[in-house]
Amino acid sequence: MPSLERPPVDPILQKVLDAVPFQLTIDGGIDEARRRFRDLPRRPAHPDLRVENHTIDGPAGPIPVRVYWPTDADTDPPVTMYFHGGGFAVGDLDTHDGTARDHAVGAGSLVVSVDYRLAPEHPYPAAVDDAWAATRWVAANADRFGADASRLAVAGDSAGGTLSAVVAQLARDNDGPPIAFQLLWYPSTMWDSSLPSVIENADAPVLNTASINAFSRWYAGDIDLAAPPPGIAPGRAADLAGLPPAYIAVAGYDPLRDDGARYAELLAAAGVTVELHLADTLVHGYLGYAGVVPAATEATERGLAALRAALHV
Repeated sequence: MPSLERPPVDPILQKVLDAVPFQLTIDGGIDEARRRFRDLPRRPAHPDLRVENHTIDGPAGPIPVRVYWPTDADTDPPVTMYFHGGGFAVGDLDTHDGTARDHAVGAGSLVVSVDYRLAPEHPYPAAVDDAWAATRWVAANADRFGADASRLAVAGDSAGGTLSAVVAQLARDNDGPPIAFQLLWYPSTMWDSSLPSVIENADAPVLNTASINAFSRWYAGDIDLAAPPPGIAPGRAADLAGLPPAYIAVAGYDPLRDDGARYAELLAAAGVTVELHLADTLVHGYLGYAGVVPAATEATERGLAALRAALHV
């Protein structure tokens, strides 16, 4: 765990946070929370990519997806399923458009971004059901996009990282589709409020402990969060063996820092190849500052390089 002498928040990031303060909260209700998140300034990224919107069949109706082709696409690029963050309650294809574009270019992969159903209107397991259905559909229909489903990865930030971990477990437990790699950006996997970072970063920028508790309650619905199932907390699965290799990225000033680190420890103990990266001067949501804050850019590029290496063997 970090020492008391840990470095301060990256100074360039701190200037950005001071200029454009943002806290993920449920204040004002769900519509206001979504508006605040949607209205955040976002840099344009890779505007020349080929991008298409589609809908696919889902368990409760059509699921919107957005497909991105990499700039260096060969005849059959690998595929990355991307699940956006936002506490399982905010965020959509547009809020994470730039991040999905970064993944397509950085990993040299076709990216399918999934607009899964959100809480509180659609609590667990709606998001998991949509993410799993979309992954299976893309694996079976990748040829429609000229892509190679035998090289299939899952990736996501925050809530999307949790969904990626859950989908990887579902694929293992249901005889596929085979997942080659999982890229988990500051996920919530343990749902353990006793971890040191939950207390240490209780009042952290962007995401604090109170907000985690509020969004968790919305997402869990009637589920007892004292004993969440693996579909909510993948780190609590009885068996983690046989899962795909993982890259887990965590941030020093994030209540979820030790959650991702603990999942990395558990995966390694189960014999899964895993790389943990701690961006000790960054905050939750740092993908959104890539291209603006050099430290965030570097951390983002490191994870994308791991994804590219795994998919282009």
